[in-house]
Amino acid sequence: MSVFHMLGGYMHLKRSLTIVLMLAVVCGGLSSCSTAKKRKKLGVGADAAATEAANPAYTPAVDVTEASIRGSEFTTTPELATIYFEYDSYALKDEALEALKKNAAYLKDHKDLEVLVAGHCDQRGTIEYNLSLGQNRAKGVREYYIRLGVPGKSVATISYGKESPACAEMTEDCWSKNRRAETRVRSRTASAGAPTGDTQ
Repeated sequence: MSVFHMLGGYMHLKRSLTIVLMLAVVCGGLSSCSTAKKRKKLGVGADAAATEAANPAYTPAVDVTEASIRGSEFTTTPELATIYFEYDSYALKDEALEALKKNAAYLKDHKDLEVLVAGHCDQRGTIEYNLSLGQNRAKGVREYYIRLGVPGKSVATISYGKESPACAEMTEDCWSKNRRAETRVRSRTASAGAPTGDTQ
């Protein structure tokens, strides 16, 4: 075999290896993008991961049986901050966690209170989707309260979806006010005569 044939074969092999490596890099990139897109579509995993990444001290609470509470006596109070969320998300932001710490301290100092965390959404999206999103927002707040020492048996959740907006205008500023979780309370004595059952 001539030197020219050997050189030609070597160059051909080198080009083939280069093409294979380029394809491997492209496929790897597409796989990463696909995984990221799938994660973004999964509301639970994406937002739980976002909350943990932004707040290393945060871990989801263990499953604690939720209180069976219902009734119209629950009200908001200035001492308990409302928590706001990003669009299509139930991740707790840093400022939300700080507000919840103050809320939890208040609740632990007032053990005579029963708590109902109400999740809300803005007016966009279907009724079913927003009921689910609102419930996830309420559950996230409840779980964090439990982590901070609030008895889980005293805290229930409910979702109003998009059915109870705080602001009716169709603007981003207004929508941001509707994406919220309210901590509502009532005294145990006031609830003595209230019917029991599911929260929803």
